[in-house]
Amino acid sequence: MSLLDISEVARRTGVPASTLRYYEEQGLIASVGRRGLKRLFEPVVIERLALISLGRAAGFSLQEIGEVVGRGPRTRIDKRRLAIKAEEIDKLIQRLTAMREGLRHAAACPEPDITQCKHFRLILRSAGAGLLPAAPRIAFEAVEV
Repeated sequence: MSLLDISEVARRTGVPASTLRYYEEQGLIASVGRRGLKRLFEPVVIERLALISLGRAAGFSLQEIGEVVGRGPRTRIDKRRLAIKAEEIDKLIQRLTAMREGLRHAAACPEPDITQCKHFRLILRSAGAGLLPAAPRIAFEAVEV
């Protein structure tokens, strides 16, 4: 088994070395030694980084990714957490679909004053009553550079 130094992992994955060090600090990946000053990783780290990337794309925070895939050297997927996230995404898709259709209607509405359109007024009343959930906040996690 050939170990990969941190620069090789960064080159193969596109993940900067500073982010790899941060992921290691957070317990998401683990180096297995050093060659001089460079951290060494087993080749399976490439797959682990792909899981982290997939988790980020699905909207998981790094904390949640650690909880879903585990923080040790062995990967274990918490399927219950995946199902919960899938439900959250379904709700987001429904909300975004409704908003898209409302915007399309408003853009094409023949009513000269959009604020007088019955459909648009229904959307306004729903928003005013708090029935439209707020857009999700995008959390940016600090990554040591």
